[in-house]
Amino acid sequence: MTSMFHDMLATYLTHRRWFAGKGRNFEVTHVHPLPWLREAEPRARIEIVTVRFDDGKQDSYQFPTAYLDRPDPEMGYALVGEFTHPELGDVAAYDAVYFKAIPESLMKGFHAHLDTPDLRFHVVDAAELPDASLPGSVMTAEQSNTSIAFGEEAILKLYRRISPGSNPDIEIHDALTRHGGDHVAPLLGWIEADWVDTEGRRQSGDLAMMQKFLRTGTDGWDIALSSVRDLLVEEDLHPDEVGGDFAGEAWRLGEATADVHADLAELLATGSLTGPEQARLAEAMRLRLEAAVHVVPELRPYARTLDSHFVAVAGLDAPVPVQRIHGDLHLGQTLRTVKGWKILDFEGEPAKSLPERVALDSPLRDIAGMLRSFDYAAGATLRQFGTGDHLVYRAREWSARNRGAFMDGYASTTGSSLDEHQTLLRAYETDKAVYEAVYEARNRPSWLAIPLQAIARIAAEE
Repeated sequence: MTSMFHDMLATYLTHRRWFAGKGRNFEVTHVHPLPWLREAEPRARIEIVTVRFDDGKQDSYQFPTAYLDRPDPEMGYALVGEFTHPELGDVAAYDAVYFKAIPESLMKGFHAHLDTPDLRFHVVDAAELPDASLPGSVMTAEQSNTSIAFGEEAILKLYRRISPGSNPDIEIHDALTRHGGDHVAPLLGWIEADWVDTEGRRQSGDLAMMQKFLRTGTDGWDIALSSVRDLLVEEDLHPDEVGGDFAGEAWRLGEATADVHADLAELLATGSLTGPEQARLAEAMRLRLEAAVHVVPELRPYARTLDSHFVAVAGLDAPVPVQRIHGDLHLGQTLRTVKGWKILDFEGEPAKSLPERVALDSPLRDIAGMLRSFDYAAGATLRQFGTGDHLVYRAREWSARNRGAFMDGYASTTGSSLDEHQTLLRAYETDKAVYEAVYEARNRPSWLAIPLQAIARIAAEE
């Protein structure tokens, strides 16, 4: 590939929500093409793009690329750029997922159980695939991957940032689907590929996952936002007096989360953290805080107090049970269906490496993520309504009510109160708020106030 194409790709990546390197200096150093997609028109193939940052770290991204002989005026939003390709001549390169023929070609790969040395389509036993001719369309919701809906039959999620090895999202969905878990969308299949990295080493990893479309699903984040809005438009009512009270759903979501944790503990590996491992967990949190202060200077006044929460983890007396968890649980990773709550996207935090995302961890990390999400729903709604004292009080009241309901629902299933785990839970919530501050500073600076307010609250509780 030409250096011109590398530069064009770098510019295109910078403006994508799913690109995890925003706010950092980087360059595209390597592009590895996979085989041409069969029967695809325009010509298209998946290419593995490697980027290198100033600190020497590298990431790889899946980039389905379509090559046209001339630019298409109607596809300007997906244009990467025009250049002279060493094999194809003068071309216009595009993000191929936005061409209707590309999702169709991928679906045909599943039906054919396509298996080449570099690209393999796996189908779960007894899975009912959508018709091969069913058109696919890219879903518009912002996320760290690209999802393609095939009518109301299936969703194909293309992992944009990829790593060698098995993706935990596929691994966990496969285990829960075979187990008959009630709280996930059944897995239908996945795509695996081999590629050559910058150093010439052959790598293997997962590119995509297809699962059943949940027709009756409503995004948990949207339901929560509607509930906060219903509260803030009222003059004098409390959260439990408003028609859109979310506490009952938060309680049931806590139940569902506990059920999933129990299934994961039964089906996959478990363990425990003793003194040295707890000290390493605490140190990892402290290092993330130290790095975050350089990115978000507003954290500095709270750093010493926040650090004390992490130090407390190293001093825990009892071993900490650990297992496979969701790793990035929040309201946006849930759907409310007629059959109850479903949990999505077991990929873990996008910014973490694959070894970090598959490592055993405490279920309290997931609980902390959901608690932060209730605060986020309140904070996001306040951005629309204003930050008057009365509105802030009511939004915090909503968050506190639903945080409590979620924890009560979780405890009702496990039979154990979360109160006895407050030291570790507080540390996980602090760690999550620090992560959010860095994310917002790099991606949505206007939202930075939400995690900073939480950090100030956490520090004040010391």
